[in-house]
Amino acid sequence: MEETRTQIQRYGHRGILTMDQESKMETVTTLKTAYITPKSPGVRLRGIRGELLEKHIAQMIREEVQAEWTPPIQKTDFCSTTQKDFFVEGFVPLTPETTQVHDYKTDQAVTFWSENCQQVQGATAVHTLKAPFRKSALFSTPISERLDEIDLPPDN
Repeated sequence: MEETRTQIQRYGHRGILTMDQESKMETVTTLKTAYITPKSPGVRLRGIRGELLEKHIAQMIREEVQAEWTPPIQKTDFCSTTQKDFFVEGFVPLTPETTQVHDYKTDQAVTFWSENCQQVQGATAVHTLKAPFRKSALFSTPISERLDEIDLPPDN
């Protein structure tokens, strides 16, 4: 039977080194032939106590390594910055009692600027605290023209 070129490339030339085509020697190597599988003696080589001691030591080492590599997870504290920074034990918040009756619809709001309006440089002079803010030409009026002025009209 004539082998085709593709069969020769795929399977190689049979019969070049051996005469018997059915020989199993082609699948055997010197390494496989020289290797002998170990046989168990059939009896216990180590005692039960020694095996248990070895398992216990291995478990202890495993736990130590696990503890080093994975530190314990801290409990999450859900607390805002305000709660953390301004918390004092024993503090009881009290609402201060009102000293005056205020009408929020008509009274001017008390702010930083309303309290410190006299110290601000370049601002319109405030004659009374209850008067609303008005435009003033005092910044741009020359001093020579302002000398003849009489006082501003009173605010109601």
